[in-house]
Amino acid sequence: MADHFDSIDDVQRRLGEVGYICGRGLATVVFLSLKLGRPIFLEGEAGVGKTEIAKAIAALLGRKLIRLQCYEGLDAASAVYEWNYAAQMVEIRMAEATGGGGGNRDAIAADVFSEKHLIERPLLEAMRPQPGGAPVLLIDEIDRADEPFEAFLLEALSDFQVTIPEIGVVKAPAPPIVVVTSNRTREVHDALKRRCLYHWVDYPGFEREMEILRAKAPEVSETLSREVAAFIQRLRGEDLFKNPGVAETLDWAKALVALDAVALDPQTISDSLGALLKYQDDIAKLQGSEANRILDEARQDLSGRSTEARGRT
Repeated sequence: MADHFDSIDDVQRRLGEVGYICGRGLATVVFLSLKLGRPIFLEGEAGVGKTEIAKAIAALLGRKLIRLQCYEGLDAASAVYEWNYAAQMVEIRMAEATGGGGGNRDAIAADVFSEKHLIERPLLEAMRPQPGGAPVLLIDEIDRADEPFEAFLLEALSDFQVTIPEIGVVKAPAPPIVVVTSNRTREVHDALKRRCLYHWVDYPGFEREMEILRAKAPEVSETLSREVAAFIQRLRGEDLFKNPGVAETLDWAKALVALDAVALDPQTISDSLGALLKYQDDIAKLQGSEANRILDEARQDLSGRSTEARGRT
């Protein structure tokens, strides 16, 4: 399997082969990242495919995927390494009992703080050689972490190295392919963004959403897929607390198939809203005539698309 891309078009084509449908803008960022060895910083709403691009790159290049899921309170001990304190205490007790290290406290300390007692976390693991080449490091939802953690990441993303005080600097023999994602619940510091190639991942348009449905949910009929995609496109224009992402589109389409739906109707929409919307206020807005109105508008859009298509032929 080739571990590089020949062009931007090659990126789009080969990502499509593993089921990830992307636009030229994102394909360009991926191409440049691999060419220049720069991390990728992806911002966008939840559920638009930011995390999936890292999985797709790893699958396509045959690399190991290492994921660091960010959260409030994340620190070096969770992200880089920690010591196996239980094993260290056993080592100390054994040295005391047997006279290990010849009573030399420095020798005992060197043994206790050696790599055999080191528990590697994602950032350190990504700096180690991996079978198949440098891994793909996914730093997911960086906006959930605290700002001090961003400063800690700068060393790792600048020089692809981490420092362990008891051991020293661990530098990656080959830079990992880094994908950083953010749902933009807060602004991420410019210093971190400057080290990356930036791209905003937006909701897909109708045609791309159809491509995604064909790739990810082939069991959904073309007719139902078109109605689902058109309905979602209209729904995202409504005043909702949380617009449905691509993940919700796929969940809803598969739920409709499980309900034996062959086309959308107000009752089926009402019955299956829990697969599409995740907030009660949003679900309440679509009860009754609202769902019917959006469905009518979606079908008008589809009719217009069909007319345009006939006009082109």
